[in-house]
Amino acid sequence: METRIQIDASEPLAIKAMLGLENYIQQSTLDKIHYELIKTRASQINRCSFCIDMHTKEAIRMGEKPKRLFLLDAWWETDLFSEEERVILKATEEITMIHENGLSQETYQKATKLFDEHYFSQIIMAIVIINAWNRIAISTHKPLQS
Repeated sequence: METRIQIDASEPLAIKAMLGLENYIQQSTLDKIHYELIKTRASQINRCSFCIDMHTKEAIRMGEKPKRLFLLDAWWETDLFSEEERVILKATEEITMIHENGLSQETYQKATKLFDEHYFSQIIMAIVIINAWNRIAISTHKPLQS
């Protein structure tokens, strides 16, 4: 794969702004495993190898079971994910693939029954943030870390 610009080197202020959003999520009440599931699933959809690698490793370090990560791409066919996680994963898919109708009314209603407005807002922001990171990594061919 050809070498491309790395925005962290060429535009560090842009990355600093992105890290501000990341810090907002890190300081929010969003469950860390929920965030890793969001980051990994969106990265799978976007086919971002850099982010899939990073976030699966991070999830395992945080105690996530590898089996759940192995089956994340087919989460709806397993009973490994809670009702809350299933709604989060569905919202992640719909928001990531916004061009296919976006967040459906059905998913939105399920989410607002399970989560208060603050938590669901944090879920949406987490999905937005990882999609932005994916676009940066894919556009610049961000190399995998060792």
